[in-house]
Amino acid sequence: MINAGNRLLAGALFALSCGALWAAPAPAAVTGHYAEMASAMYADTVVSAERLQTAVEQLLAEPGAATLEAARAAWVEARRIYPQTEALRFGNPVVDEWEGKVNAWPLDEGLIDYVDPGYSVASDQNPLHSANVIANPRLNVGARMIDASTITPDLLENELHQVGQIEANVATGYHAIEFLLWGQDLNGTGPGAGARPWTDFAQDDRCTNDNCDRRAAYLRAATELLVSDLRWMAGEWEQGGSAREVVTGVAPDTGLAVMLTGLGSLSYGELAGERMKLALLLNDPEEEQDCFSDNTHNSHYYNVVGMEAIYLGRYLRADGSVVAGPSLSALVAARAPALDAEMRERLQASRAAMTALKERAEAGERFDQMIAPGNSAGHAVVQAAIDALTTQTRTIERIVAALELQPIEIEGSDSLDNPEAVFGSDDPAAVFQ
Repeated sequence: MINAGNRLLAGALFALSCGALWAAPAPAAVTGHYAEMASAMYADTVVSAERLQTAVEQLLAEPGAATLEAARAAWVEARRIYPQTEALRFGNPVVDEWEGKVNAWPLDEGLIDYVDPGYSVASDQNPLHSANVIANPRLNVGARMIDASTITPDLLENELHQVGQIEANVATGYHAIEFLLWGQDLNGTGPGAGARPWTDFAQDDRCTNDNCDRRAAYLRAATELLVSDLRWMAGEWEQGGSAREVVTGVAPDTGLAVMLTGLGSLSYGELAGERMKLALLLNDPEEEQDCFSDNTHNSHYYNVVGMEAIYLGRYLRADGSVVAGPSLSALVAARAPALDAEMRERLQASRAAMTALKERAEAGERFDQMIAPGNSAGHAVVQAAIDALTTQTRTIERIVAALELQPIEIEGSDSLDNPEAVFGSDDPAAVFQ
């Protein structure tokens, strides 16, 4: 039987061998390789988005059950790729300021298209809560009128996205496209995803729910804009690009701090907190990230895959090739081998916990069902992943100290740091009753 001490020693020896492979890499080599991985990751997002665009065009050219399913499958594949990039966001203002164009959520879907009558009630917080731009070629926003008679990428990006400076008015990106492909998920915390019929895109008398021509135009424009936005970001990670310069155009220790800020913030405040713990506290499927498609388990899982790739300096590309080079792991192993072994164990634990969540979802109980009130077994699976990510973050903080970097600011979340603030109660456990 292998005890914990022996596992730690084995991990340390393995880490040392990896450190030797890259000959205790210089910090500049580590940040340079990180930029190369980022470039490859975003290039892969472009390829997957272009394939989604092709599938969307096929759907619009030949509306049918098969072409709708193919477009949905292409969207799910694109969501396998993009979440692996998300640890590149935090700490890098070029990426962080852009990210909302492609991945903003949750969204008030009534801004875009028809919704269930129970949803389309005027909201004090968002007067465009159910504006339905697909049905309405003109929208009044205060004293201003938006001409939406022709639906174009420019209209979505510059007129509708977060219109009225309201974050929930998401008009672009993966989740706007997801809504158009699946429609609302009206199942609450029960089984089932959105069930938009293919006839919503039919351009003849089979059209359902009206405005099929404008719905098709919106889907085409949103997909075109997604491809364009991802191409832009891929370019920003090429040589001389502004996102790359944030990491490689500064002192190497500053670049390392950016890397670790990204890993820690995605691990803790964003994934463990905003994407998982908040949904669990509120038992609210509206807090599920991929809420229309019930694909949340995959997006969460591939966030973890991406963090592991960045720390280990080894990214498996969509085409099966591998980008590998001087890594944070090798650098930490050269300076504090036991700490590198610990971090590897933490990454493995996070992957194992998220694998359990993913497998449970694929066996039939999706994330929105796991967080349902009274589902103690589902709650435990979600909480185990949250705990693993939180523990992983504490190790990242120790790595910052071991590398003698300036302290970094890891994003937090009220759901983890101040649960009472989430629902205005002194008894967070009350939400589970």
